[in-house]
Amino acid sequence: MTLTMDILLVTAAAFTVASLGGLYRVVRGPTMPDRVIAVNVVGSNVVIVIALLAAAIGEPGALDIALVYALLNFLLSISISKFTVERGGVL
Repeated sequence: MTLTMDILLVTAAAFTVASLGGLYRVVRGPTMPDRVIAVNVVGSNVVIVIALLAAAIGEPGALDIALVYALLNFLLSISISKFTVERGGVL
């Protein structure tokens, strides 16, 4: 393993650990906006981890997966916001 690969893997592990705080906030968030933001944070961290792992193992096809996941993460945010506004609540 090269130094670059080690750095990418350690960074991916750090983002994975950072996602645990977001998962805690998704489960225990006191309000809906806290949960929505936490889901966005976790989704963004997943995209970053996929991209870092793709760079570490040299698999450019995994970047397509990261891109699709990022688009789904954005779509989820828009859907939750639209549902909350239509229901009469304020996000």
